[in-house]
Amino acid sequence: MIAFKTAIRAALVVAALGTASIATAEPFVAADKVAASAPQSRDGMNRRVRIHNQTGWTMTHFYASDSRIEDWQEDMLGEDVLSAGASIMMNIDDGSGACLYDFKARFSNGQELTRMRVNVCEIADYYYTR
Repeated sequence: MIAFKTAIRAALVVAALGTASIATAEPFVAADKVAASAPQSRDGMNRRVRIHNQTGWTMTHFYASDSRIEDWQEDMLGEDVLSAGASIMMNIDDGSGACLYDFKARFSNGQELTRMRVNVCEIADYYYTR
């Protein structure tokens, strides 16, 4: 099941990123580019969250894993990065119906920030700051 979720999450990110550059502060709505066959929870809750990088460092990795799972899922940025001052819309929905996710971000200065049990059904924006 975890391998399936990882593969689906990777497909969501690839579909969401397409050819858009996330190195700029331009708005990017990943959810609009998600493939129709991607798993979605059937409860009607919006699990799209705009991740803002206001740290002054480049975000090199971003993970969002269902809080019920002990392991971190795949890096949602993939080979891309999120520059300081930029933001990206992420569809955190893995089809499980979960609302609570653990977030972890890594930055170019080596710092790693983790936040547990973020309710993605209740927030629209998440800010990484110094």
